[in-house]
Amino acid sequence: MALGARPLDVLKLVVRQGMILAVLGVVVGIAGALALTRVMSSLLFGVTERDPITFGVVAVLLIAVAFIACFVPARRATRVDPLIALRCE
Repeated sequence: MALGARPLDVLKLVVRQGMILAVLGVVVGIAGALALTRVMSSLLFGVTERDPITFGVVAVLLIAVAFIACFVPARRATRVDPLIALRCE
């Protein structure tokens, strides 16, 4: 923002970078969970090995938490005066 970026641009940049990592993590996690279903099948009670509802709910919940974890600090960063932030460094 000290170089002319608008607060909305900074917000989008931070949230986009965080969400890319979160989505990649969820994709890798789902792939790993699907690969390990046979090993873990003895520990599952009341849920089938490849229950799409469970995988979907968990994925959406993780993405929502990751969005909040990216959005809150990014929004707070857009409210900082650039001149004060530059003086601190």
